[in-house]
Amino acid sequence: MRVMAQIAMVMNLDKCIGCHTCSVTCKQAWTNRGGVEYVWFNNVETRPGQGYPRRYEDQETWKGGWELNRNGRLKLKGGGRFSKLAHIFSNPRLPTISDYYEPWTYEYADLTDAPLGDDIPVAAPRSLLSGKPFEIEWSANWDDNLGGVSEHGALDPMVAKVREQASEKVRFAFEQTFMFYLPRICEHCLNPSCVASCPSGAMYKREEDGIVLVDQDQCRGWRMCVTGCPYKKVYFNHRTGKAEKCTLCYPRLEVGLPTVCSETCVGRLRYLGVMLYDADKVLEAASAPEDTDLYEAQLGVFLDPEDPVVRREAERAGIAQDWIDAARRSPVHALISRYKVALPLHPEYRTMPMVWYIPPLSPVVEALTETGFDGEDTGNLFGAIDTLRIPLEYLAELFTAGDTAPVRASLEKLAAMRGAMRPGLLAGETSGPAPVDEETARSVGMSGEEMYAMYRLLALAKYEERYVIPTAAVGDARRLEESVLPDGCSLDYAGGPGMGGSGTVGSGPYGEGSGGPRPMSVENFHVLRDRQSADAPADPAHSRVNLLNWDGRGHPAGLFPGKPGEPGAAPPSPENDENDRHDRHDRHDKRDEEER
Repeated sequence: MRVMAQIAMVMNLDKCIGCHTCSVTCKQAWTNRGGVEYVWFNNVETRPGQGYPRRYEDQETWKGGWELNRNGRLKLKGGGRFSKLAHIFSNPRLPTISDYYEPWTYEYADLTDAPLGDDIPVAAPRSLLSGKPFEIEWSANWDDNLGGVSEHGALDPMVAKVREQASEKVRFAFEQTFMFYLPRICEHCLNPSCVASCPSGAMYKREEDGIVLVDQDQCRGWRMCVTGCPYKKVYFNHRTGKAEKCTLCYPRLEVGLPTVCSETCVGRLRYLGVMLYDADKVLEAASAPEDTDLYEAQLGVFLDPEDPVVRREAERAGIAQDWIDAARRSPVHALISRYKVALPLHPEYRTMPMVWYIPPLSPVVEALTETGFDGEDTGNLFGAIDTLRIPLEYLAELFTAGDTAPVRASLEKLAAMRGAMRPGLLAGETSGPAPVDEETARSVGMSGEEMYAMYRLLALAKYEERYVIPTAAVGDARRLEESVLPDGCSLDYAGGPGMGGSGTVGSGPYGEGSGGPRPMSVENFHVLRDRQSADAPADPAHSRVNLLNWDGRGHPAGLFPGKPGEPGAAPPSPENDENDRHDRHDRHDKRDEEER
């Protein structure tokens, strides 16, 4: 047993209202720069729908993820080393800008400079890539509220699968019976195909927390990672020539804060926590013979943090005690392994995704209510789950590789939770925990205590219960990322907490005030605020320049050597002065020779 820890996420789709707040805040924090105008690390899709990029789930076209060869061993769907070498300068398996969308702005001068007249002026759309006017045909949320889906949903690859398996007699009226929102980010998989696809080794999975990142210095822009990712959550910055992807807001996690999308989520549908898993079982689980076995196989990879043997092996593996304690309190572990109501997105890609989803029950309730039945009644809900056959199969295509049993079990637990908690809540039990209908809880294999705990986590959980981020992340960030740290106690400096001061970063032993280096985690955190964009230069106070901060325009301080006295220039020294004198003499001699 080789125990490792990973930060994972669960999203409760019953709570998503499709407001796109998570997408907008992520865009402002990470991709509000030139070269990535079309990039959305977080996007919210309406299902059924084409997704973003368009029809990304069609792996027969895009060749993302893994598959089993004739010997039952994993291989990349996009081909091995020789195939990559043959196409390294011309990758044929890439979405075009039309599959994403051509980003645009509006010619606001048409409004502000329009002459007086009887007609209302209109701002014409203008491409952010070419700068020319063009006609808008597609965008990242074109399917919002089923706006871009055809009458029979034929543009959704998952709908096509369901239609192939469904009876000819079943009329597919999906748009009238079922609709929900699906927020998507990078899955930060246990078996990431994007990392295996990268020829330059720029993509890597962090050992300390499992986050998948791109080394901007190593990236050569081959774009094999874009092909290899079956979720198409790796993007290419056409201005810097580098790959970029969701970082799970690791600068925030390192200082104990949740991701931007979690922090700003209106519906409070996201949960963050630690999962312990056996790294030695990942390959075996990903190589399960049948796609329908992959969900249970991945559950078998996860470890129980309450098991003393697991905790002992975790300590032996070097996992901090705070991480082990966080795993025991993890809401993600409870929803995935204990209650088994969260499911992975497309396990058939065999990447072992670590962003899981609780399937939505609310559309079933609404469909029941519209027919005149009590949509909250447990008996009605159980019957509806079985009779609404096509939505159940559609959810199975998304979350369990077509196996409807885990989806039905999850929905039945959610329906039972509503029925078990409803009598006590309607009776106005406010003095303590509402009583739970034990019979209803037992009908889905849960006790009343477990049912109430799940209800509290899904309905009443507070901030610190939804985001259980280990406090040791701050210490680990310094230990793992800082190359040089001063010796001695961190409080032993003038003005620090031990001397009655505030001890803020920048005035202590790791800040500019003492001459020591600023911690990398704190620097990255401030990068979110002081980033370089097309219309706003980076903060000149930051001497370090990251390519993720630069949009390719201008000359940010610290990126290129400047003239003496300018920001980013080398400090004056006797050697520099001597070199300058020699350069001046050489220029004068050359000029005199030309004059002669």
